[in-house]
Amino acid sequence: MSFTHVLAVAPVTDIGTAVAWYERLLGRPADTRPMPGLADWHISPSGWIQVFESPEHAGSTLLNLVVDDLDATLSKLAAVGIAAGAIQPGGVNVRFAAVHDPDGNRVTLLENPVS
Repeated sequence: MSFTHVLAVAPVTDIGTAVAWYERLLGRPADTRPMPGLADWHISPSGWIQVFESPEHAGSTLLNLVVDDLDATLSKLAAVGIAAGAIQPGGVNVRFAAVHDPDGNRVTLLENPVS
């Protein structure tokens, strides 16, 4: 079996509020808005984040994003009003910190997840 893309979906209560937050998190507008209530960011050639309006499912997503420099990323996020929890060790040379979207979906930022 072969797969070509991974689409991580974060269900949210209000698409407008969520899109504004994810634009700040990702540093740019959505790449596509394929239908009402859905926004896509293509964060790598085969990895996308989708924000989908689904109030009954909102708030329970766990999304992990790998970053090159955790300190620089957290500094940039703080500058746009997104505060992270404390940096935690995750193993040999691995560090991570989490942020939460307005619905409580957790986005964990990981540095060096594979060493």
